[in-house]
Amino acid sequence: MLDKGVSTATEDPQMFGHPKGLFYLFFAELWERFSFYGMRALLTLYMVNEIFKAIAERDAATAVVYASYGSLVYASTVIGGQISDKILGMRSSIFLGGILMAIGHFVLAIENDIAFFLALALIVVGNGFFKPNISTFVGALYKEGDVRKDSGFTIFYMGINIGGFVAPLLCGWLAAEYGWHYGFGLAGIGMMAGLIFFWSGIKKNVFGDKGMPPSQEVYEKKVAGIPQKTLIPIIAVLFVPVIAYLLSSWQANYVSGIFKFIGFAVLAYLGYIMYSLDTVARKKLFMAVLITFFMTLFWGFHELSGSVITLFASRNVALEGIMSASQTNALNSMFIIILAIPISLLWGYLSKNKLNPRTPYKFGLGLLLAGASFYILSISGASADENGMVPFTYLLVMYFIISVGELFMSPVGLSKITDLSPKNIVAFMMGVWFLSSAFAFQIVGFISEQLAVESTDANVGGLETLGIYTDGFHLIALYALGAGAVVLLFSPLMKKLMGNVH
Repeated sequence: MLDKGVSTATEDPQMFGHPKGLFYLFFAELWERFSFYGMRALLTLYMVNEIFKAIAERDAATAVVYASYGSLVYASTVIGGQISDKILGMRSSIFLGGILMAIGHFVLAIENDIAFFLALALIVVGNGFFKPNISTFVGALYKEGDVRKDSGFTIFYMGINIGGFVAPLLCGWLAAEYGWHYGFGLAGIGMMAGLIFFWSGIKKNVFGDKGMPPSQEVYEKKVAGIPQKTLIPIIAVLFVPVIAYLLSSWQANYVSGIFKFIGFAVLAYLGYIMYSLDTVARKKLFMAVLITFFMTLFWGFHELSGSVITLFASRNVALEGIMSASQTNALNSMFIIILAIPISLLWGYLSKNKLNPRTPYKFGLGLLLAGASFYILSISGASADENGMVPFTYLLVMYFIISVGELFMSPVGLSKITDLSPKNIVAFMMGVWFLSSAFAFQIVGFISEQLAVESTDANVGGLETLGIYTDGFHLIALYALGAGAVVLLFSPLMKKLMGNVH
Protein backbone atom coordinates (compact mmCIF):
# COMPACT_ATOMS: atom_id res chain seq x y z
CA MET A 1 0.00 0.00 0.00
CA LEU A 2 1.29 3.48 -0.89
CA ASP A 3 2.12 5.98 1.83
CA LYS A 4 -0.68 8.59 1.85
CA GLY A 5 1.93 11.35 2.03
CA VAL A 6 3.44 10.37 -1.32
CA SER A 7 2.03 11.84 -4.51
CA THR A 8 1.39 9.69 -7.56
CA ALA A 9 0.27 12.61 -9.75
CA THR A 10 -2.82 11.10 -11.34
CA GLU A 11 -4.26 14.32 -12.82
CA ASP A 12 -2.24 14.06 -16.06
CA PRO A 13 -3.12 11.44 -18.75
CA GLN A 14 -1.71 8.06 -17.70
CA MET A 15 -0.33 5.07 -19.63
CA PHE A 16 1.03 1.83 -18.08
CA GLY A 17 1.02 3.52 -14.67
CA HIS A 18 3.12 6.52 -15.80
CA PRO A 19 2.32 9.97 -17.21
CA LYS A 20 1.44 9.51 -20.88
CA GLY A 21 3.95 12.22 -21.79
CA LEU A 22 6.79 9.91 -20.72
CA PHE A 23 6.23 7.65 -23.72
CA TYR A 24 6.22 10.56 -26.17
CA LEU A 25 9.50 11.75 -24.66
CA PHE A 26 10.78 8.14 -24.75
CA PHE A 27 10.28 7.91 -28.53
CA ALA A 28 11.49 11.48 -29.16
CA GLU A 29 14.73 10.70 -27.30
CA LEU A 30 15.05 7.23 -28.88
CA TRP A 31 14.99 8.76 -32.36
CA GLU A 32 17.24 11.68 -31.38
CA ARG A 33 19.83 9.22 -30.00
CA PHE A 34 19.33 7.12 -33.15
CA SER A 35 20.40 10.13 -35.20
CA PHE A 36 23.28 11.03 -32.86
CA TYR A 37 24.81 7.56 -32.54
CA GLY A 38 24.11 6.65 -36.16
CA MET A 39 26.12 9.67 -37.27
CA ARG A 40 28.85 9.09 -34.65
CA ALA A 41 29.35 5.50 -35.82
CA LEU A 42 30.28 6.79 -39.29
CA LEU A 43 32.11 9.98 -38.35
CA THR A 44 35.68 8.79 -37.74
CA LEU A 45 35.73 6.40 -40.70
CA TYR A 46 34.20 9.08 -42.96
CA MET A 47 36.84 11.65 -42.00
CA VAL A 48 39.72 9.19 -42.44
CA ASN A 49 38.47 7.85 -45.77
CA GLU A 50 36.94 10.98 -47.32
CA ILE A 51 37.57 14.36 -45.67
CA PHE A 52 41.30 13.89 -44.92
CA LYS A 53 42.11 11.02 -47.31
CA ALA A 54 44.71 13.05 -49.25
CA ILE A 55 47.02 13.76 -46.28
CA ALA A 56 49.37 11.40 -44.45
CA GLU A 57 48.28 12.88 -41.07
CA ARG A 58 44.64 11.93 -41.72
CA ASP A 59 44.35 9.94 -38.46
CA ALA A 60 45.74 12.85 -36.42
CA ALA A 61 43.49 15.39 -38.18
CA THR A 62 40.48 13.13 -37.59
CA ALA A 63 41.44 12.77 -33.91
CA VAL A 64 41.51 16.55 -33.40
CA VAL A 65 38.20 17.20 -35.19
CA TYR A 66 36.46 14.27 -33.46
CA ALA A 67 37.68 15.40 -30.03
CA SER A 68 36.76 19.04 -30.68
CA TYR A 69 33.30 18.06 -31.92
CA GLY A 70 32.69 15.79 -28.90
CA SER A 71 33.87 18.45 -26.44
CA LEU A 72 31.70 21.17 -27.95
CA VAL A 73 28.65 18.87 -28.17
CA TYR A 74 28.73 18.27 -24.42
CA ALA A 75 29.80 21.78 -23.42
CA SER A 76 26.89 23.26 -25.41
CA THR A 77 24.40 21.52 -23.08
CA VAL A 78 25.49 23.73 -20.18
CA ILE A 79 24.65 26.90 -22.15
CA GLY A 80 21.46 25.47 -23.68
CA GLY A 81 20.22 24.35 -20.26
CA GLN A 82 20.75 27.84 -18.78
CA ILE A 83 18.92 29.56 -21.67
CA SER A 84 16.01 27.14 -21.30
CA ASP A 85 15.78 27.67 -17.52
CA LYS A 86 15.79 31.46 -17.79
CA ILE A 87 14.05 32.27 -21.10
CA LEU A 88 12.85 29.64 -23.59
CA GLY A 89 11.45 26.82 -21.49
CA MET A 90 11.87 23.14 -22.35
CA ARG A 91 9.39 22.85 -25.25
CA SER A 92 10.83 25.69 -27.34
CA SER A 93 14.40 24.57 -26.57
CA ILE A 94 13.71 20.99 -27.66
CA PHE A 95 12.11 22.19 -30.91
CA LEU A 96 14.92 24.63 -31.67
CA GLY A 97 17.60 22.03 -30.90
CA GLY A 98 15.86 19.26 -32.81
CA ILE A 99 15.39 21.36 -35.95
CA LEU A 100 19.05 22.48 -35.93
CA MET A 101 20.24 18.88 -35.44
CA ALA A 102 17.98 17.55 -38.20
CA ILE A 103 19.30 20.19 -40.61
CA GLY A 104 22.85 19.28 -39.53
CA HIS A 105 22.33 15.59 -40.29
CA PHE A 106 20.84 16.33 -43.71
CA VAL A 107 23.68 18.77 -44.52
CA LEU A 108 26.10 15.91 -43.72
CA ALA A 109 24.54 14.07 -46.64
CA ILE A 110 26.03 16.74 -48.98
CA GLU A 111 29.42 15.72 -50.39
CA ASN A 112 31.36 18.89 -49.62
CA ASP A 113 34.06 19.72 -47.04
CA ILE A 114 32.56 23.11 -46.07
CA ALA A 115 29.13 21.48 -45.70
CA PHE A 116 30.73 18.83 -43.46
CA PHE A 117 32.02 21.34 -40.88
CA LEU A 118 28.81 23.40 -41.02
CA ALA A 119 26.82 20.20 -40.38
CA LEU A 120 28.90 19.35 -37.30
CA ALA A 121 28.44 22.91 -36.01
CA LEU A 122 24.65 22.70 -36.49
CA ILE A 123 24.59 19.45 -34.49
CA VAL A 124 26.74 21.01 -31.72
CA VAL A 125 24.40 24.01 -31.33
CA GLY A 126 21.24 21.91 -31.69
CA ASN A 127 22.37 19.33 -29.15
CA GLY A 128 22.96 22.14 -26.63
CA PHE A 129 19.27 23.01 -26.69
CA PHE A 130 17.83 19.50 -27.12
CA LYS A 131 19.79 17.15 -24.88
CA PRO A 132 19.64 18.76 -21.41
CA ASN A 133 15.99 19.74 -21.77
CA ILE A 134 14.41 16.46 -22.80
CA SER A 135 15.97 14.71 -19.77
CA THR A 136 14.78 17.52 -17.46
CA PHE A 137 11.31 17.29 -19.05
CA VAL A 138 11.01 13.67 -17.87
CA GLY A 139 11.59 14.77 -14.28
CA ALA A 140 9.04 17.59 -14.67
CA LEU A 141 6.28 15.06 -15.47
CA TYR A 142 6.39 13.78 -11.87
CA LYS A 143 5.54 15.70 -8.71
CA GLU A 144 8.08 15.84 -5.90
CA GLY A 145 8.00 12.60 -3.91
CA ASP A 146 6.37 10.57 -6.70
CA VAL A 147 7.57 7.00 -6.19
CA ARG A 148 7.35 6.28 -9.95
CA LYS A 149 10.03 8.80 -10.94
CA ASP A 150 13.04 6.42 -10.79
CA SER A 151 11.30 3.76 -12.87
CA GLY A 152 10.20 6.49 -15.31
CA PHE A 153 13.83 7.49 -15.85
CA THR A 154 14.77 3.81 -16.25
CA ILE A 155 12.21 3.49 -19.08
CA PHE A 156 13.47 6.74 -20.65
CA TYR A 157 17.15 5.67 -20.53
CA MET A 158 16.22 2.37 -22.12
CA GLY A 159 15.06 4.43 -25.11
CA ILE A 160 18.50 6.07 -25.29
CA ASN A 161 20.21 2.69 -25.47
CA ILE A 162 17.75 1.21 -27.96
CA GLY A 163 18.53 4.17 -30.24
CA GLY A 164 22.25 3.75 -29.56
CA PHE A 165 22.05 0.04 -30.43
CA VAL A 166 19.90 0.11 -33.58
CA ALA A 167 21.39 3.25 -35.20
CA PRO A 168 24.97 2.05 -35.85
CA LEU A 169 23.61 -1.21 -37.30
CA LEU A 170 21.23 0.48 -39.77
CA CYS A 171 23.30 3.60 -40.60
CA GLY A 172 26.45 1.46 -40.83
CA TRP A 173 24.73 -0.97 -43.20
CA LEU A 174 23.41 1.83 -45.43
CA ALA A 175 26.84 3.51 -45.53
CA ALA A 176 28.55 0.23 -46.47
CA GLU A 177 25.97 -0.79 -49.11
CA TYR A 178 25.04 2.52 -50.74
CA GLY A 179 27.50 5.20 -49.56
CA TRP A 180 28.31 7.37 -46.53
CA HIS A 181 25.67 9.98 -47.28
CA TYR A 182 22.80 7.49 -47.19
CA GLY A 183 23.89 6.58 -43.65
CA PHE A 184 24.01 10.25 -42.64
CA GLY A 185 20.66 10.85 -44.36
CA LEU A 186 19.02 8.06 -42.32
CA ALA A 187 20.34 9.73 -39.15
CA GLY A 188 18.58 12.92 -40.25
CA ILE A 189 15.32 11.05 -40.82
CA GLY A 190 15.68 9.63 -37.30
CA MET A 191 15.96 13.14 -35.87
CA MET A 192 12.87 14.27 -37.77
CA ALA A 193 10.96 11.24 -36.43
CA GLY A 194 11.90 12.27 -32.89
CA LEU A 195 10.61 15.81 -33.46
CA ILE A 196 7.34 14.50 -34.94
CA PHE A 197 6.75 12.33 -31.85
CA PHE A 198 7.38 15.32 -29.59
CA TRP A 199 5.11 17.59 -31.64
CA SER A 200 2.30 15.00 -31.64
CA GLY A 201 2.56 14.81 -27.83
CA ILE A 202 2.06 18.59 -27.61
CA LYS A 203 -0.89 18.44 -30.01
CA LYS A 204 -2.55 15.73 -27.88
CA ASN A 205 -1.82 17.81 -24.73
CA VAL A 206 -0.15 14.87 -22.95
CA PHE A 207 2.33 17.25 -21.26
CA GLY A 208 -0.35 19.47 -19.69
CA ASP A 209 1.25 22.80 -18.77
CA LYS A 210 4.75 21.33 -18.41
CA GLY A 211 7.77 22.71 -20.30
CA MET A 212 6.42 26.19 -20.96
CA PRO A 213 8.68 29.31 -20.73
CA PRO A 214 9.42 30.18 -17.06
CA SER A 215 8.05 33.69 -17.68
CA GLN A 216 5.94 34.76 -20.67
CA GLU A 217 7.03 38.34 -20.02
CA VAL A 218 10.74 37.42 -20.29
CA TYR A 219 10.00 35.16 -23.29
CA GLU A 220 8.35 38.06 -25.17
CA LYS A 221 10.74 40.77 -23.87
CA LYS A 222 12.37 42.74 -26.67
CA VAL A 223 16.14 43.16 -26.91
CA ALA A 224 17.31 45.52 -29.68
CA GLY A 225 13.71 45.52 -30.89
CA ILE A 226 13.53 41.72 -31.27
CA PRO A 227 11.59 39.43 -28.86
CA GLN A 228 13.94 37.06 -27.00
CA LYS A 229 11.98 34.04 -28.30
CA THR A 230 13.11 35.09 -31.82
CA LEU A 231 16.50 36.56 -30.92
CA ILE A 232 17.88 33.34 -29.36
CA PRO A 233 17.33 31.19 -32.50
CA ILE A 234 18.96 33.98 -34.58
CA ILE A 235 22.01 34.06 -32.28
CA ALA A 236 22.15 30.24 -32.28
CA VAL A 237 22.30 30.19 -36.10
CA LEU A 238 24.93 32.98 -36.14
CA PHE A 239 27.16 30.83 -33.90
CA VAL A 240 27.11 27.96 -36.43
CA PRO A 241 29.80 29.38 -38.80
CA VAL A 242 31.96 30.34 -35.79
CA ILE A 243 31.91 26.76 -34.48
CA ALA A 244 32.41 25.41 -38.01
CA TYR A 245 35.56 27.55 -38.28
CA LEU A 246 36.87 26.27 -34.91
CA LEU A 247 36.29 22.65 -36.02
CA SER A 248 37.90 23.15 -39.44
CA SER A 249 41.02 24.77 -37.92
CA TRP A 250 42.30 21.38 -36.77
CA GLN A 251 45.97 22.32 -37.21
CA ALA A 252 45.66 25.25 -34.78
CA ASN A 253 43.35 23.20 -32.48
CA TYR A 254 41.68 26.27 -30.96
CA VAL A 255 39.10 24.14 -29.14
CA SER A 256 41.79 22.45 -27.02
CA GLY A 257 43.06 25.88 -25.95
CA ILE A 258 39.53 27.01 -25.06
CA PHE A 259 39.00 23.96 -22.85
CA LYS A 260 42.33 24.40 -21.09
CA PHE A 261 41.22 27.93 -20.17
CA ILE A 262 37.76 26.73 -19.05
CA GLY A 263 39.33 23.97 -16.94
CA PHE A 264 41.67 26.43 -15.20
CA ALA A 265 38.80 28.89 -14.57
CA VAL A 266 36.50 26.19 -13.12
CA LEU A 267 39.21 24.84 -10.79
CA ALA A 268 40.12 28.36 -9.63
CA TYR A 269 36.46 29.13 -8.87
CA LEU A 270 36.01 25.83 -7.00
CA GLY A 271 39.15 26.59 -4.97
CA TYR A 272 37.68 29.98 -4.05
CA ILE A 273 34.36 28.38 -2.99
CA MET A 274 36.13 25.68 -0.92
CA TYR A 275 38.08 28.37 0.94
CA SER A 276 34.81 29.96 2.11
CA LEU A 277 33.12 26.71 3.29
CA ASP A 278 33.16 25.04 6.69
CA THR A 279 35.23 21.85 7.08
CA VAL A 280 32.40 19.32 6.53
CA ALA A 281 31.07 21.09 3.41
CA ARG A 282 34.62 21.54 2.08
CA LYS A 283 35.33 17.82 2.38
CA LYS A 284 32.08 16.93 0.56
CA LEU A 285 32.75 19.41 -2.25
CA PHE A 286 36.28 18.06 -2.61
CA MET A 287 34.78 14.58 -3.03
CA ALA A 288 32.32 15.91 -5.64
CA VAL A 289 35.30 17.29 -7.60
CA LEU A 290 37.19 13.96 -7.23
CA ILE A 291 34.18 11.95 -8.43
CA THR A 292 33.88 14.26 -11.44
CA PHE A 293 37.61 13.86 -12.20
CA PHE A 294 37.46 10.04 -12.11
CA MET A 295 34.29 10.03 -14.22
CA THR A 296 36.06 12.24 -16.76
CA LEU A 297 38.94 9.77 -16.87
CA PHE A 298 36.55 6.84 -17.39
CA TRP A 299 34.66 8.60 -20.21
CA GLY A 300 37.99 9.56 -21.77
CA PHE A 301 38.78 5.85 -22.16
CA HIS A 302 35.19 4.81 -22.92
CA GLU A 303 34.67 7.35 -25.73
CA LEU A 304 37.62 5.93 -27.67
CA SER A 305 34.96 3.53 -28.99
CA GLY A 306 33.95 6.10 -31.61
CA SER A 307 37.52 6.86 -32.71
CA VAL A 308 40.56 4.62 -32.13
CA ILE A 309 38.57 1.46 -31.40
CA THR A 310 36.49 1.95 -34.57
CA LEU A 311 39.70 2.35 -36.59
CA PHE A 312 41.17 -0.75 -34.88
CA ALA A 313 37.98 -2.66 -35.77
CA SER A 314 38.27 -1.48 -39.37
CA ARG A 315 41.97 -2.26 -39.79
CA ASN A 316 42.72 -5.16 -37.44
CA VAL A 317 39.57 -7.08 -36.47
CA ALA A 318 38.27 -9.99 -38.59
CA LEU A 319 34.70 -8.76 -39.08
CA GLU A 320 33.81 -10.47 -42.37
CA GLY A 321 30.31 -11.91 -42.23
CA ILE A 322 29.69 -10.45 -38.74
CA MET A 323 29.35 -6.66 -39.00
CA SER A 324 31.13 -3.60 -40.39
CA ALA A 325 33.55 -1.48 -38.32
CA SER A 326 30.96 1.30 -37.90
CA GLN A 327 28.38 -1.25 -36.68
CA THR A 328 30.65 -2.30 -33.79
CA ASN A 329 29.56 0.98 -32.15
CA ALA A 330 26.28 -0.80 -31.34
CA LEU A 331 27.95 -3.30 -28.99
CA ASN A 332 28.17 -0.97 -25.96
CA SER A 333 24.44 -0.10 -26.06
CA MET A 334 23.59 -3.77 -26.61
CA PHE A 335 25.40 -4.78 -23.42
CA ILE A 336 23.91 -1.86 -21.45
CA ILE A 337 20.40 -3.05 -22.44
CA ILE A 338 21.25 -6.64 -21.42
CA LEU A 339 23.07 -5.76 -18.17
CA ALA A 340 21.22 -2.71 -16.77
CA ILE A 341 18.43 -4.62 -15.00
CA PRO A 342 20.63 -7.49 -13.61
CA ILE A 343 23.16 -4.99 -12.17
CA SER A 344 20.34 -2.84 -10.77
CA LEU A 345 18.91 -5.98 -9.07
CA LEU A 346 22.41 -6.82 -7.78
CA TRP A 347 22.69 -3.42 -6.03
CA GLY A 348 19.20 -3.94 -4.58
CA TYR A 349 20.14 -7.39 -3.27
CA LEU A 350 23.40 -6.12 -1.76
CA SER A 351 21.59 -3.15 -0.14
CA LYS A 352 19.06 -5.50 1.45
CA ASN A 353 21.95 -7.47 2.94
CA LYS A 354 23.86 -4.29 3.90
CA LEU A 355 26.69 -5.20 1.49
CA ASN A 356 26.18 -2.53 -1.16
CA PRO A 357 29.63 -0.92 -1.73
CA ARG A 358 29.82 2.84 -1.28
CA THR A 359 30.45 5.14 -4.24
CA PRO A 360 34.30 5.26 -4.07
CA TYR A 361 34.50 1.45 -4.27
CA LYS A 362 32.12 1.37 -7.25
CA PHE A 363 34.22 4.01 -9.00
CA GLY A 364 37.45 2.11 -8.29
CA LEU A 365 35.94 -1.12 -9.64
CA GLY A 366 34.60 0.73 -12.70
CA LEU A 367 38.08 2.04 -13.56
CA LEU A 368 39.62 -1.42 -12.98
CA LEU A 369 37.06 -2.86 -15.41
CA ALA A 370 37.95 -0.16 -17.97
CA GLY A 371 41.61 -1.15 -17.58
CA ALA A 372 40.77 -4.86 -17.94
CA SER A 373 38.79 -4.16 -21.14
CA PHE A 374 41.76 -2.45 -22.78
CA TYR A 375 44.09 -5.18 -21.52
CA ILE A 376 41.94 -7.68 -23.45
CA LEU A 377 42.50 -5.66 -26.64
CA SER A 378 46.23 -5.30 -25.90
CA ILE A 379 46.75 -9.09 -25.84
CA SER A 380 44.66 -9.67 -28.97
CA GLY A 381 47.79 -9.35 -31.13
CA ALA A 382 48.95 -12.77 -29.92
CA SER A 383 45.98 -14.33 -31.75
CA ALA A 384 46.39 -12.36 -34.99
CA ASP A 385 46.49 -14.25 -38.29
CA GLU A 386 49.16 -13.80 -40.98
CA ASN A 387 47.36 -10.64 -42.19
CA GLY A 388 47.43 -8.99 -38.75
CA MET A 389 43.68 -9.54 -38.13
CA VAL A 390 42.52 -10.54 -34.63
CA PRO A 391 39.36 -12.52 -33.76
CA PHE A 392 36.13 -10.54 -33.22
CA THR A 393 35.75 -12.21 -29.79
CA TYR A 394 38.35 -9.85 -28.29
CA LEU A 395 36.29 -6.80 -29.27
CA LEU A 396 33.09 -8.40 -27.97
CA VAL A 397 34.65 -9.23 -24.58
CA MET A 398 36.19 -5.74 -24.36
CA TYR A 399 32.78 -4.07 -24.85
CA PHE A 400 31.16 -6.42 -22.32
CA ILE A 401 33.69 -5.54 -19.61
CA ILE A 402 33.68 -1.78 -20.18
CA SER A 403 29.85 -1.76 -20.23
CA VAL A 404 29.82 -3.37 -16.76
CA GLY A 405 32.27 -0.67 -15.66
CA GLU A 406 29.96 2.02 -17.05
CA LEU A 407 27.01 0.65 -15.04
CA PHE A 408 29.17 0.66 -11.90
CA MET A 409 29.97 4.37 -12.30
CA SER A 410 27.61 6.39 -14.48
CA PRO A 411 24.21 5.88 -12.75
CA VAL A 412 25.53 6.74 -9.26
CA GLY A 413 27.78 9.67 -10.18
CA LEU A 414 25.14 12.26 -11.03
CA SER A 415 23.08 11.69 -7.88
CA LYS A 416 26.20 11.93 -5.69
CA ILE A 417 27.11 15.32 -7.20
CA THR A 418 23.77 16.74 -6.02
CA ASP A 419 24.19 15.13 -2.57
CA LEU A 420 27.78 16.35 -2.03
CA SER A 421 27.52 19.91 -3.39
CA PRO A 422 26.50 22.89 -1.22
CA LYS A 423 22.89 23.79 -2.06
CA ASN A 424 23.78 27.26 -3.41
CA ILE A 425 26.09 25.81 -6.12
CA VAL A 426 24.25 22.58 -7.09
CA ALA A 427 23.33 23.99 -10.52
CA PHE A 428 26.94 25.06 -11.10
CA MET A 429 28.25 21.60 -10.10
CA MET A 430 25.71 19.96 -12.44
CA GLY A 431 27.19 22.11 -15.19
CA VAL A 432 30.68 20.97 -14.18
CA TRP A 433 29.46 17.34 -14.30
CA PHE A 434 28.21 17.78 -17.86
CA LEU A 435 31.45 19.56 -18.76
CA SER A 436 33.35 16.47 -17.57
CA SER A 437 32.15 14.66 -20.72
CA ALA A 438 33.44 17.58 -22.79
CA PHE A 439 36.85 17.30 -21.11
CA ALA A 440 36.77 13.52 -21.62
CA PHE A 441 36.83 14.15 -25.37
CA GLN A 442 40.05 16.12 -24.91
CA ILE A 443 41.53 12.91 -23.45
CA VAL A 444 40.12 11.03 -26.45
CA GLY A 445 41.82 13.50 -28.79
CA PHE A 446 45.16 13.23 -27.02
CA ILE A 447 45.17 9.41 -27.04
CA SER A 448 43.91 9.24 -30.63
CA GLU A 449 46.73 11.53 -31.79
CA GLN A 450 49.29 9.30 -30.05
CA LEU A 451 47.88 6.24 -31.85
CA ALA A 452 47.53 7.98 -35.23
CA VAL A 453 48.82 6.04 -38.24
CA GLU A 454 50.58 8.18 -40.87
CA SER A 455 49.54 6.96 -44.30
CA THR A 456 47.59 8.02 -47.38
CA ASP A 457 46.81 4.38 -48.20
CA ALA A 458 43.04 3.86 -47.91
CA ASN A 459 43.64 0.17 -47.14
CA VAL A 460 46.30 0.64 -44.46
CA GLY A 461 45.94 -1.99 -41.73
CA GLY A 462 46.96 -5.52 -40.83
CA LEU A 463 50.50 -6.00 -39.58
CA GLU A 464 51.31 -2.37 -40.41
CA THR A 465 48.96 -1.02 -37.70
CA LEU A 466 48.49 -3.92 -35.26
CA GLY A 467 51.47 -3.11 -33.03
CA ILE A 468 50.59 0.59 -32.83
CA TYR A 469 47.12 -0.21 -31.51
CA THR A 470 47.98 -3.10 -29.15
CA ASP A 471 50.90 -1.16 -27.59
CA GLY A 472 48.60 1.85 -27.15
CA PHE A 473 45.84 -0.27 -25.59
CA HIS A 474 48.41 -1.76 -23.19
CA LEU A 475 49.39 1.72 -22.02
CA ILE A 476 45.73 2.78 -21.61
CA ALA A 477 45.11 -0.41 -19.59
CA LEU A 478 47.99 0.45 -17.24
CA TYR A 479 46.69 4.00 -16.66
CA ALA A 480 43.10 2.83 -16.07
CA LEU A 481 44.17 -0.04 -13.77
CA GLY A 482 46.47 2.34 -11.91
CA ALA A 483 43.68 4.89 -11.44
CA GLY A 484 41.31 2.16 -10.24
CA ALA A 485 43.88 0.85 -7.76
CA VAL A 486 44.48 4.38 -6.38
CA VAL A 487 40.72 4.93 -5.91
CA LEU A 488 40.29 1.59 -4.11
CA LEU A 489 43.36 2.24 -1.94
CA PHE A 490 42.03 5.62 -0.81
CA SER A 491 38.36 4.56 -0.65
CA PRO A 492 38.32 4.36 3.19
CA LEU A 493 39.54 7.98 3.32
CA MET A 494 37.03 9.03 0.64
CA LYS A 495 34.22 7.44 2.66
CA LYS A 496 35.13 9.69 5.58
CA LEU A 497 35.24 12.77 3.35
CA MET A 498 31.73 11.95 2.06
CA GLY A 499 30.34 11.99 5.61
CA ASN A 500 26.70 10.86 5.66
CA VAL A 501 26.44 10.53 1.85
CA HIS A 502 26.45 6.87 0.76
